[in-house]
Amino acid sequence: MSKKANPAALLPILVFLVLYLGLGLIFEYVLKIPMGFYSIPIVVIFLIALLVACCQNRALSFDEKLTLMGRGVGDKNIITMLLIFLAAGMFVGVVGRSSAESVAYFMLSIIPSKFAVAVLFVVSCFVSTAMGTSVGTITLIVPIAIPIAAASGYSLPLCVASVMGGAMFGDNLSFISDTTIAACNGQGCAMKDKFRENFHIAFPAALASLALILVLTLNADVHPAPIPAYNLIQIIPYVLVLIGGIIGINVFVVLLIGIVSGAVIALATGATGQTGILAVKALLENMGSGAAGMFETSMVAILVSAICALIREYGGFEALLGWIRKAFRGKRGGQIGMGLLVGAMDIATANNTVAIVMANPIAKEMSEEYGITPRKAASILDTFSCIFQGIIPYGAQMLVAISAAHELGYAISAFDIIPNLFYPYLLAVSSFFFIIAIDGKKKA
Repeated sequence: MSKKANPAALLPILVFLVLYLGLGLIFEYVLKIPMGFYSIPIVVIFLIALLVACCQNRALSFDEKLTLMGRGVGDKNIITMLLIFLAAGMFVGVVGRSSAESVAYFMLSIIPSKFAVAVLFVVSCFVSTAMGTSVGTITLIVPIAIPIAAASGYSLPLCVASVMGGAMFGDNLSFISDTTIAACNGQGCAMKDKFRENFHIAFPAALASLALILVLTLNADVHPAPIPAYNLIQIIPYVLVLIGGIIGINVFVVLLIGIVSGAVIALATGATGQTGILAVKALLENMGSGAAGMFETSMVAILVSAICALIREYGGFEALLGWIRKAFRGKRGGQIGMGLLVGAMDIATANNTVAIVMANPIAKEMSEEYGITPRKAASILDTFSCIFQGIIPYGAQMLVAISAAHELGYAISAFDIIPNLFYPYLLAVSSFFFIIAIDGKKKA
């Protein structure tokens, strides 16, 4: 039996949005604190929101609320998500930055110089798909894009924006991206099914972006900066992970293959900087650091699942679904509503993974209400979260790109970059086209 709609049950979400977004804007734009938006401990803000949820509904005792939270956190999808987060962190810790650099430098070295900006986009697409992180990709490749722009005469904002667009492509599609993991586990669908659903939307947008970049740059007089030396052997873990993910091998097996191959290569090539038992020790420390790097994401998943369990019990989701039913009708309207929901969450949190985790329970109920398949729901959540995350001026991706430019002595702002972010804009066009023109003619 459905619960009675209770808009007041959504108060914890409102508290979170007001505190996180409000403090972020104050720190970043009023107090002018560099990276101020990301100095806010999101776990603390979620704990405050959880406290608000616990103070609501006096008809339930605190022990009963703990039981509800325990059921939410103990859900199979949440546990699976946490384990995959940890495994993905270990993989990144094992392969390290040098392996990703080898991937980028190899691809940049085999392409004619007049295609430099297009190559930056393609390389970013490949690396982010293999790494599963847009921020990591931007951190790696923007320092390469800047000297290429300086030496060739290409527009710096265009080069940086091309890297950011490619990074968001992989963030959306990668099998080890935390957004993919969160969306697939939250909606209960296989990653390969979500990938196929997403690919039909993302690939045309990527091709259109590449074509637009070529039109703008092909006739330019280019003189790219020299490409540093690289190690082809270090490319192997990324290639194995990418192939394993695409052919549909279980994500744990894929990550295990990446971890083992990366560890063997690191030890064989001396990438840890140590020898003998000290090399093994350093490798284990890298694994631990990688797993520890997923702490905040894991804690957010736990806290959000606990908050959502209480909100669901109080009737908050019923109220939200009621509003969405009034605003969006039919299967296509439901998909658009789902996309705008996760987009609003992302604007508020400036974190696409957090936005998906917050929207997952509501989207699950929406998919049942509107007859949307789990793979389609996961695709919409991931795609729209990446669209918004790719263009907001206070997102981690944008701030990391600007910081990298500033460190190398180049002044650039978010508003220089935003007009050149072709991929997120074209991804939005492609998404709406498939929802309105394609899904309206077939079963979603």
